[in-house]
Amino acid sequence: MSGTIELLDAALAQAKSENRAALVGYLPAGFPTVEGGIAACTALLESGCDVVEVGLPHSDPVLDGPVIQTADDIALRGGVRIADVIRTVREAHAATGKPVLIMTYWNPIDRYGVERFAAELGEAGGAGCILPDLPVEESDAWRKAAEANGLGTVFVVAPSSRDERLAKITAAGSGFVYAASLMGVTGTRESVGREAESLVSRTRATTSLPVCVGLGVSNARQASEVASFADGVIVGSAFVKRLLDAADLDSGLADVRALAGELAAGVRRS
Repeated sequence: MSGTIELLDAALAQAKSENRAALVGYLPAGFPTVEGGIAACTALLESGCDVVEVGLPHSDPVLDGPVIQTADDIALRGGVRIADVIRTVREAHAATGKPVLIMTYWNPIDRYGVERFAAELGEAGGAGCILPDLPVEESDAWRKAAEANGLGTVFVVAPSSRDERLAKITAAGSGFVYAASLMGVTGTRESVGREAESLVSRTRATTSLPVCVGLGVSNARQASEVASFADGVIVGSAFVKRLLDAADLDSGLADVRALAGELAAGVRRS
């Protein structure tokens, strides 16, 4: 099997053809266990998510909030390894036929071996990698390995990115562009939302790639709002929190299925 970037492209194009944003879910591998994480990622794809990002747990997830940090810690204490992350991708994709990416910081790939990681992810049917801390200027080796194995390379842009920087980042990426922002605390959400909408507009001016927004969405109303200006709505912490708060895995899976269904309805209301 080779990588499935074409499947990712098709899923995003299908959402656009339906005049809606795609719903992209995120869960870390190995959380609450390896088996439980596979079941949860599969549940998201079966319940309304068009795409799933599988997080590679990291001991110092500097870009992730406390909810995902807690889940990462549980996964790491449970002994999760890169082989388990690859397995999660393989089994979630095989069970659903939908695109599954890995989201990871660069250091684990660098230590594991760039070509080895890309080859194993492609063989598992992965669609690509989201690499939030890999500078474009240092990405040639990864991008060559990714392309050779049918994988997309998704870079992250932020409101602080200048227009010329956006153009450089988007020119190097494939699959989609991850526009990162924060919903913010109560009282600041409106201005942060405008900032995210501006970032999407500025990013679209540099690329034909879809622009998907990670913006702290946790309910259908917020999903609809973000879907009104983005090509995809990325939801992570809300899913993780449902699993953290659940009394057991079965109830957690039911909760994430329900949330995926609500969010899928939300992106269709925009």
